[in-house]
Parts: sequence; C-alpha cells; structure tokens
Amino acid sequence: MAFDLVFFGGTGDLVWRKLMPALFQAFRHGTLPEGGRIIGVGRDDLSDEQYRQQIQTRFEQVDGAKRPNTEEFARFASLLCYLRMDLSRPDAYAALASRLAERDTDTVVMYLSTAPSLFTTVCEQLAASGLNTPKTRIVLEKPLGHDLASNRAINQVVGRVFKEQQIFRIDHYLGKPAVQNLFAMRFGNALFEPLWRREHIANIQITMAEELGVEKRGGFYETTGALRDMVQNHALQLLCAIAMEPPINAHADAIRDEKLKVLRALKRWTPETLSQHVIRGQYAAGNVDGQPVTAYRPAHRNRQLALGRGAVLHPHRQTHGLARGTHRDQLPPHTARHLPDPDGPGEQAGHPPATQGRAGAAPVCPGPEQAWPGRRRPDPEPGAPGPGL
Repeated sequence: MAFDLVFFGGTGDLVWRKLMPALFQAFRHGTLPEGGRIIGVGRDDLSDEQYRQQIQTRFEQVDGAKRPNTEEFARFASLLCYLRMDLSRPDAYAALASRLAERDTDTVVMYLSTAPSLFTTVCEQLAASGLNTPKTRIVLEKPLGHDLASNRAINQVVGRVFKEQQIFRIDHYLGKPAVQNLFAMRFGNALFEPLWRREHIANIQITMAEELGVEKRGGFYETTGALRDMVQNHALQLLCAIAMEPPINAHADAIRDEKLKVLRALKRWTPETLSQHVIRGQYAAGNVDGQPVTAYRPAHRNRQLALGRGAVLHPHRQTHGLARGTHRDQLPPHTARHLPDPDGPGEQAGHPPATQGRAGAAPVCPGPEQAWPGRRRPDPEPGAPGPGL
C-alpha cells in the first residue's frame, strides 16, 4: 500500500527523538507498508540528504539492540525526504501539494507535531490547497490547545475541514510498553483482576521520572509548560488506565467511554482546595549519570511558571505556596524525602539537592488529611504567589 506520511514539525524534538526511531522499528520488523514515503516539514533550510544525516545522528543515541546498522539505515533513509515550509504562508502549501502529486498514493497522513497554535492554521491551509481529500488523515499531537476554549476552537476548525473518521487525536505516551501492559495486567491476569478494587488498594501513586533535561525544548516549555505537557494528558491517561472499568470490547470508542467515567468521577479542584492538595516545584541544577545538568532559567527562579523538565525537581516555597517555617518533618515520609533540607547548607553552598541524579522525580502530593494531620495546610506568606495551575 503506497502512502505518504507528512511530519509537520519534522525537525522537532518529538519526531527526532520518538517517532523516527519507532518508525524504524516498524520498518525493521516489516510492519511498515512497502511503497511508503516519509516527508519531514520544517523551517530549516535542509536538503533531503542533510535531513537524513540529521535523523541518523539520533540513531547513534538509540539503545544498541534498536540501533540500525549501516545497511539497515540506508534502506530506511531511502524513505525520507524533506520540504522546507513556513506554515504561516499559504503559498508554501502549494509546494507540498506539488510534492504529494508526484505519485499516486492510497493514504496521506498529515501528522501535526507542532505547537497547538498552528493546528487551525495548518488545517485551514490544507483545505485551501485541496489537500483535505478523502484519502487524507490528520493526526493531532497533544496538547490540543492551552485551555477549554482553545481546545474547542481547534476541534471546531478541524471538524469543519475533515470528517471525524479522518481525525486522530494522539497521546504518544500511550504507546509505551509499560502503559500498554497495564491493560493486560489488569484485565487478563487472574491474580490481579479480582483484587484491583478499592477494598484492597490503599492508595495509588503515579511517578513519572525521567533522565532527560529541557535541552532544546525551552521554547516549547515557555509556551506550554510541564503541567500541560505531562499532567493533563499523560498522567490523566495513566490514571484512567488504572481506574477504569473493563470496556465491553477493545474498540477505541468503548475504551474512551470507560475513561470518561473515570474523569467525570474526579473531584474538581477549586482555588481554595488547590493550596491543600498541590505542591509545585521548579527544577534546579543537578547531575544525571555523572553529567551536570543546569537549572531551568536559574536567573528567574522566583517567577511563577509552569516549568519544564530538568535534572532535579527542587521545590520553591514561594512558588508552591508552602509557608516559611513549615519544616520537612511535617510532611509524610514519601513526600519529604524528595525535598531538600531547608535547614541544611543546600546547593548554594556546593551541596547537591536531595533528588540529585533522578530527573523528574516529583514529590507525590497527598491529600490534606495525610500531609497535614489534625490541621489545614498553612497559608502562604503575605504577598507570595499562590499555587494556581
């Protein structure tokens, strides 16, 4: 089956780090249909060969067993080509239409690995260029907007250009084997399935730890932030997979219906309860595998931002609303161990933070009755920023 897969944001982190290695594994195992072509779209001025070389540098960092040899990559690279485009310019889409018209394909997949602010622009320009044909599929990478209003605006525009059956809203985190295995462990395991209920489980803690720093994703985190990137999609999807009831079948709609029941059962936060249930932090300097990793915007560490991932989660009292004078001993052990000792010399004196070497190890946020036994959580200092999302 001949197909064209077009990556908008083809030089971005997601394509470079996740999607291309995954596509190569599909190619290696024969699950990528023959006759395919992968077109990277970006603003950089690259030739096809330069783009292939750029992708090859990524494979040099892949685990040994998953790394292609020279002959394998040469065959995979023959599928890759590149097109320079400014997505805000209508005339740029004419060049894409011309490239796609070079051959007759069964399916054209448009994968939007871009900022959500470009989703509507790209879809409208695809329609204006006649590229929203019945054989076209559009893939929207999370997050879909920055709030409810922008999400609805994106869905309205995309739904006007494409039929619902042509639209795929994707969270790449769900492709991880550990996430996929949750369903088998829950619903296909005779040992766990009868016990996977509230009568037998005291609490569930979701820890999303990684060794990856912000690296070249600073622009993404300046506009999107860690909460939108990790919590309201990845973490909530994991929560749904853990708490959902068995779906009636394995179809996407049936799984979605059960996930919706979980989301609708969640107790909503309010401005009053946020200070009781949420601890926010900011990444400070540390090291990963013996390599130093710098802090995220160290010169602006007092600003209240939805910050990105770095080497260490270093909670900042004024950022998450924890009053001065509240000692780590007042926190439960599983939370306190992630916090640097406020009475110790700290990193400013050359000592590493408490969570050094474990990137993304965010403290688990317990309920107020666990974190603050016998009393409500202390209020922040006057004038300190609140803990809003």
